Amino acid sequence: MHKAKETWSQNKSTFVFEEGKLASFSKESNFESSHRVYKDGIVGIHYHVGKVEDAEGYARAEANLVRERPYPFELETGKRARDKREKVMSDQELQETALNCMKYLNETYPKFRVKLKFTGTEYDRRAENDLGMDYRSQDYAIGVSASFKHADSKNVNDGYFSFNMRNFDEKVFRQVADDYFANYETVLEIPEEIILDVTYYGMVGFFSAHLNGEELARGTSLFTGKIGEKLFADDFTLAHVTRDQDCWFNPFWDGDGYVLPNDELVLVENGVLKTGFADKKTAKRYNVEHTGPAYHSFADIPGPGGLSLQIKRSEKTVKELLDGRVCVIPVDYTSSGFDEKGEFTMSIMNSLLFDGEKVLGRLPEFKIKTTAFDLFGKGFIGVGSDQPVYYDKQLLVKVEKV
Repeated sequence: MHKAKETWSQNKSTFVFEEGKLASFSKESNFESSHRVYKDGIVGIHYHVGKVEDAEGYARAEANLVRERPYPFELETGKRARDKREKVMSDQELQETALNCMKYLNETYPKFRVKLKFTGTEYDRRAENDLGMDYRSQDYAIGVSASFKHADSKNVNDGYFSFNMRNFDEKVFRQVADDYFANYETVLEIPEEIILDVTYYGMVGFFSAHLNGEELARGTSLFTGKIGEKLFADDFTLAHVTRDQDCWFNPFWDGDGYVLPNDELVLVENGVLKTGFADKKTAKRYNVEHTGPAYHSFADIPGPGGLSLQIKRSEKTVKELLDGRVCVIPVDYTSSGFDEKGEFTMSIMNSLLFDGEKVLGRLPEFKIKTTAFDLFGKGFIGVGSDQPVYYDKQLLVKVEKV
């Protein structure tokens, strides 16, 4: 019989501004634990919100062996800790910073009504077992999110923006605000060639679904039977990455306790589909290679998922990738997501036109369409080495105007 424990804690402080003034402050602390007892190929689990003594947690987990949850796998071992915290702000420091940013908006862009939220989040995650595994991951970041409306607009909202910083810099906030608001009142014509400039996290969710080892094995993935084939652009490389500098509030181990070699699993390399992904349960069930990752579940056994997907960045900046062209930054839109055929549509109600250095103005409403294979194939331009406007990694792709 073996024992394991995983804990998660989070402290969060949030300041919300409406109509140019501080509207609310909230503070919350959360602690969760999962005690597990493994015996004869099954696991008993006790999930608890709040703190509980280990003796009680393990006793309750052992009692839950009667549920006969199968887990016939060896437990992982290893020791590693990472601390990505750069500067943890007190509530007073966070409030002063948020007030300064709101003051800048009020004084510089009085024609905009902005609902602004500043959230400081400190995170601590730990996993250990009686075979010697001891993993820990800590992080802190300030998240900024805003919805805005121009005084002349009849819409409920005209757009949104958000970004995170571990060591908050008010200059970055002012630059983001300037990008969104400085030339907002200049209305331009929609360009003939549509190049989208978007943060790619929602886009790569397509791969999370269709590279799932279970979906590949059952034949329900668009990639079934296509491993090893060249499907995408020559310079398109996609990986599940858990490196320290690339993850926000994510542990480097997965739900099975598995740590990737070099913290990376390459799924697509130079356009070639290399592999799907499978947790231990899926690998055993379908007789496929175990690659990880498994999603984390404090209340049950893990399953396939928990990807942190990243597209390999170009050595060129956004401006260099555009090569004299302009791109569209959606700020208010609705999207269908990718359907079962990999087709994608987006209605863009409000957007900005960007030349790689400066926002030129605002565009009328329009719609676009593409497919996953076009988006990351013939339409793929790249992910810039810099991060203007969004203060985040951003994807440039050609799409078709409807």
